[in-house]
Amino acid sequence: MITLAHLNKVYGQTIALKDLTLNIKSGEVFGFLGHNGAGKSTTIKSIVSIIEPTAGHIEVDGLDLHQNRMAVKQKIGYVPDSPDIFLQLTANEYWHLIAAAYDLPATADQRLKELVTLFDMTAHVDEAIEDFSHGMRQKTVIIGALLPDPDVWILDEPLQSLDPQTAYDLKELIKDHARRGKTVIFSTHVLDTAQQLCDELAILKKGELIYNGSVADLLATEPGTSLEKIYLKMAGRQADAQHLANLKDDQDVEK
Repeated sequence: MITLAHLNKVYGQTIALKDLTLNIKSGEVFGFLGHNGAGKSTTIKSIVSIIEPTAGHIEVDGLDLHQNRMAVKQKIGYVPDSPDIFLQLTANEYWHLIAAAYDLPATADQRLKELVTLFDMTAHVDEAIEDFSHGMRQKTVIIGALLPDPDVWILDEPLQSLDPQTAYDLKELIKDHARRGKTVIFSTHVLDTAQQLCDELAILKKGELIYNGSVADLLATEPGTSLEKIYLKMAGRQADAQHLANLKDDQDVEK
């Protein structure tokens, strides 16, 4: 169980998250939907300790994140919205760095071999990540996040740049992870993916929660209407350009 209680994040004069409260249960696939600037990545980065919320409380499996940061990190496998990290390393060096960070036993080598084979990366394990295509970098990061078999798997726009076979395999892994009683959280712009995978959704608009519930319950609000039309009616048009510009400027200042 992951609990977000009255989460707020403010950059300068711009509100990125406003009083976000959610309960994300173990054994479910939980999806965040929203336009750019809606607060999806801010929420995810708060859970994985990249961003410090301005106010509010995050708890993972009964552990307060602020007081038990390292213990919570050990429970989480994270795929960021950009796979352009540790580019100077080879794929194998990156995966072994992950194994060392999670203090994984030698038996993890077999799991790594299975993941590398599944994602068709066997011929590239000793190549530098900087020489990979965007899709290959994404697969490298996904393998690293899955390697420790975490209790919580958090993916920020995970399907971008993946070929159809890899996208299918990843969706099967997401479903299997949840079936085993573990938790998957991911953000997406693709409504079909959300409808196909999610047990529960949170829709954000300019930092505020405007829907939390199942896809079926959302569709039931307007029978015969597509998820796309319902979502666009709720979320409105793209967040205005000035709001996005302010958010980016304030984030840059904070860095």
